[in-house]
Amino acid sequence: MIGHIHSIETCGTVDGPGMRYVVFFKGCPMRCKYCHNPDTWDPSGGEDHTVEDLLAQYESLKPFYKNGGLTATGGEPLLQIDFLIELFEAAHAKGIHTCLDTSGVIFHRDNPELLAKFDRLMKVTNLVMLDIKHIDPDEHMELCKQPNDNILDFAKYIDEKGVDIWIRHVLVKDITYVDKYLEAVGYFIGGLKHLKALDVLPYHSMGEVKYEKLGMEYPLKGMEPLTNNDAIEAKKIIIESIKRRRAEDEDK
Repeated sequence: MIGHIHSIETCGTVDGPGMRYVVFFKGCPMRCKYCHNPDTWDPSGGEDHTVEDLLAQYESLKPFYKNGGLTATGGEPLLQIDFLIELFEAAHAKGIHTCLDTSGVIFHRDNPELLAKFDRLMKVTNLVMLDIKHIDPDEHMELCKQPNDNILDFAKYIDEKGVDIWIRHVLVKDITYVDKYLEAVGYFIGGLKHLKALDVLPYHSMGEVKYEKLGMEYPLKGMEPLTNNDAIEAKKIIIESIKRRRAEDEDK
């Protein structure tokens, strides 16, 4: 089986625990206004790779990944779920820690054939890094041009499967950096028993240059970047809401 790959990073440090071999998949149905990889949206192009040649390169660099592993990201790796399953099954068989960095956008529990594929994938996935773009359904459509009900259901599904979850949430002024939305994010993820980590990331405008090079209009042109201090304050709000949800659940 062939995977359509945008690029490979052999020394990734922000895409899961430890040093990682990071495979960027081609294709993404999301159109997030702050996306800094619009060149991954188109599923065509890129480089064709087999599972064998990806893992051969991983094995050649294996000493670097002693405390890390392999991460599939993108784009949206779930768009190539058959290849992703084959890659993770082969990696799992070699004892490689597997991490899926995803928006969860293609998940639909009511599709038996697709759900069977997700069940198979979760058996060989050690960690899911899930992006919650926006907790409000209407605001999510405005921000990403896709609904979020199936994404939030995917978070619950991962939890049901007992797979570790690492949540990522990007702060954008007046869009996601709003107290009521931060509280709602915390309340939702507070119900996930296998939540292991939370990244709250301040919006930056570094992707604007890439849009210009691609001849694309940048949707958030002029948007004020946020700071690490903003992220710290926002994370406090989310964590307090996580605690409130867990306290409520314990009292039930």
